[in-house]
Amino acid sequence: MRTVAIVPARDEAPVIGRVVGDLLSARRGRRALVDRVIVCDNGSLDGTGDVAAAAGATVVREERRGYGAACLRALREIGDAEAVLFVDGDGSVRADDAWGLLMALDHGADLALGKRPLEWVEAGAMTPPQLAGTRFAVILIRCLFGHRFADLGPLRAIRRRALDRLRMADDAYGWTVEMQVKALLHELRIVELPVHTDRRVGVSKISGTWRGVIGAGCGIIGMTLKLRIGAWIDALRRRAPAP
Repeated sequence: MRTVAIVPARDEAPVIGRVVGDLLSARRGRRALVDRVIVCDNGSLDGTGDVAAAAGATVVREERRGYGAACLRALREIGDAEAVLFVDGDGSVRADDAWGLLMALDHGADLALGKRPLEWVEAGAMTPPQLAGTRFAVILIRCLFGHRFADLGPLRAIRRRALDRLRMADDAYGWTVEMQVKALLHELRIVELPVHTDRRVGVSKISGTWRGVIGAGCGIIGMTLKLRIGAWIDALRRRAPAP
């Protein structure tokens, strides 16, 4: 499948060149991991976009701050791609781990998610708030939707036709949980595969600040509840007798 990698990034100039280079150079025989890398510069002040372009990426810019806003802007540039790979731009993700996700799509999955088992996480790569927040989020999804996810990981691959069905809309911290819960509601074929997590370069805009931690937590909880309530309302409408 023709595959595009989307990398949202803000002030990641020290590492974004390596992230792009690793994605573009990853090959197995005659097959390249991705056909193109799109970096969405999410209001960087350190030249992230210039570094990414020099490394071979297509660069777009989105001034509205937010992971979802950056992803939505990049999605407008994917052309005829048949699969989309979402990758964090902080150096914590290994390009080679994406092979397993794309192979899962080849074998029939609609959405392939990277999960981060603790034995695959470099020491110090995930903060206690990250671990606790992720654990809480997957428990909340299980309670409200009955599905046991292992993670809300930063590396994921999805078929284009499946992504179009989801009609993604969140422009902030709720993006990842929106994708996963909507995939459940649309009864997509979902798989989770282990991926490595390395210590990121620099300080995280989310887990590195209390503002980021609180904002992410509220965004994830709010999106999960919004989708649950919306699903209940849709179910009631379907059951209502015709006038």
